[in-house]
Amino acid sequence: MSEVGAMAVHTDPNAAPINEVDDSRRKFLTFATGATAVVGAALAAVPFVESWNPSERARALGAPVEVDLSKVDVGQLITPIWRTQVVYVVRRPSELVAKLAQHDDLLKDPGSEDSTQPAYARNEMRSRTAEFLVTIGYCTHLGCLPKPFFEPGGILGADWPGGFRCPCHGSRFDMAARVFKGSPAPTNLVVPPYSYRNATTLVIGSENGSAQEAG
Repeated sequence: MSEVGAMAVHTDPNAAPINEVDDSRRKFLTFATGATAVVGAALAAVPFVESWNPSERARALGAPVEVDLSKVDVGQLITPIWRTQVVYVVRRPSELVAKLAQHDDLLKDPGSEDSTQPAYARNEMRSRTAEFLVTIGYCTHLGCLPKPFFEPGGILGADWPGGFRCPCHGSRFDMAARVFKGSPAPTNLVVPPYSYRNATTLVIGSENGSAQEAG
């Protein structure tokens, strides 16, 4: 036999049989594929598992909201959001507050006996102070947002004292958010819990001036 032929048939006595090599490769590929699938499933599950935990926004839904009143002008309405609800905060002109008692006979619930508000807002002004009105902005009829018509008289008639009118079904509310007779809204606008941390900081959702208390 030639030297070339001898080299062609020479084999390593310690080498593994071809069948064993193929089996080893097959097992490795099977393991690698399975491991990749497990890792992929785990990564896909991360967003799903995280969805069980409340988001930062969800945690904040019940938290009080601080409002800077220093930049609110007389006669201005601002609309902060508390617990996903629009809140109306109005710096009322003193002359309109002074006239609130003059149209009680035109109101459905002038004393707010059948309406919703904290005890400290169950008064003629429906507020802690005469200067600021704080109320949930949804009409108590079907939940539309009443529009401000703070100027007395005007397009709402000579006897209009200033307040809000709902664009959906015409419910009217005065500058204390009290509903007028003839309106489809059954009660006055809702007053949420609130307080003042200082002279210029309103805290909606807290009754002790603390932004840490969920009201």
